[in-house]
Formats: sequence, C-alpha cells, structure tokens
Amino acid sequence: MLDLGWTELLVIGIVALIVVGPKDLPVLFRQVGRFVGKAKGMAREFSQAMNQAADDSGMKDAAQGFRSATDGLSKMSNPLKAGKDSLSKAAKDATSGLTDVDPESETGKLAAERAEAARKIKESTAKKAQARIDAEAEAAAQATEAGETSAAPAAKTAETPTTDVGEADGKADDDKKDKA
Repeated sequence: MLDLGWTELLVIGIVALIVVGPKDLPVLFRQVGRFVGKAKGMAREFSQAMNQAADDSGMKDAAQGFRSATDGLSKMSNPLKAGKDSLSKAAKDATSGLTDVDPESETGKLAAERAEAARKIKESTAKKAQARIDAEAEAAAQATEAGETSAAPAAKTAETPTTDVGEADGKADDDKKDKA
C-alpha cells in the first residue's frame, strides 16, 4: 500500500488544515476514514474471490503437487539431511527384516538361542557388577575403620606425658650428683 511515514502524514495534515480550514477538517477526516474502510473491504472481497476461483479451478491441488516436488529438490540441496534420511530408512528396513522371523524355522531357533544367551550374559554381568560394587563398599568401610583405629593409637601417643628438655637435663644433673 502507500508507504507514508509520520512526517509525510504531518505535512498532509498541515496542508489540509490550511486548504480546508479548521472548521471543516473533522468532517473531511471522517469522510477519508469511511473511504479507506470501504477500500479495505473491497480489497478483502477481491482477495477472497480470487482465492475461491483458485480453489475451484484446482490450483490448490497443483500448489500441493508443486510443494511436494520442491521438497525433493530441497533434500537434494541438503545432501547431509538426504543421506541421514536414507540411512535411517535403510536401518529401519534392515532391523524390521531381522525381527520378522518364523520361530519354527532354523533361523528362528537360532535367534531364540542367541536371545537366551544374551539374556544370560546380561544377568551374569549384572551380578558381577553388583558383587564388585559390594566389594568396593566393604573395602571402603574397612578402610574407614582402619583409619579410625590407626588414629586412636596416634591419639594415645599424643596423650602420654613427655618431659621437657629442661626437666630431662635437671634429672641428669641429679643423677650425676647422686653418683658423686
């Protein structure tokens, strides 16, 4: 539509004020508002009529066909996404073929045996992991107990009275006096 900024609208308002005058200006703005409203309504009706005609002529189906064709082009323009999509589709097809096995056939029996072996391996691994965790917890508990018991003798040695160097020298002097 018209690309009018605030400055252009201000200039138009000042010119309208000078040309029409302050007395008739509100009436003029009211008439312009009605005209703009009618123009918008006519544009809306025209747009709806064109959309209806396009729908009736099958243009909507052609547009959907065009979109689906351009989706393929967009995948070709992005090779990483196209490669990822094709790999995921191939993996899905491959895994669905592996799981659809007749249980009575030789392949079905082998698949059941392998599934049972895998289950046993998982159970054994879980038991060993739990045993290792328990052993580590027990070792940690013993280490804390050993740390407490080794700390106790250290505390006892700290509590034993020690003689000062001066006292020891005084006792040695007393011993010398006794001998003399």
